[in-house]
Amino acid sequence: MILKIKQNTTIVLIFTIVMLTMQSCGIYSFTGAPITAKTISIDYIPNKASIINPALSPDFTNALRDKFVNQTKLDLVEQNAELKISGTILQYRTASIAIQGNEEAALNKLTITVKIKFVNTLNEEESFNQSFTSFEQYDASKNFSSVEDQLVEILMARLTQDIFNKALVNW
Repeated sequence: MILKIKQNTTIVLIFTIVMLTMQSCGIYSFTGAPITAKTISIDYIPNKASIINPALSPDFTNALRDKFVNQTKLDLVEQNAELKISGTILQYRTASIAIQGNEEAALNKLTITVKIKFVNTLNEEESFNQSFTSFEQYDASKNFSSVEDQLVEILMARLTQDIFNKALVNW
């Protein structure tokens, strides 16, 4: 019985040491993504879409910054960063997608597209310039303004996750 307790204690101790060593190296994010950079800059993401939601640019920029800072050990800096993100909101659009027999929409969808330029100064092969799009459907009988904030929050979460994955996890 004492031998079994000592074995379990040894295993827990070894596991703890390994985890602390990995964490203290500073090369892994909370997602397990290998990160050798120490700094990141994320520029303000302006809204160039034909429909302007005034809160979208600051909210999206802050969501993107929060994602990278909260899920990595990267320091957010304004200049001379090892990782750099800039971009533009290209599309913010709502459209009917399911027309009923009476020619009224049953479903609408909100689509947001952002173009992101990611520069990795430590490894240029990981840099990219790419558009990311996400959409969410909603009941057409609902007033768009009553569901807009919730839809935007869902889409921002998806887009920031997609950008994070492309930049750091290479998914």
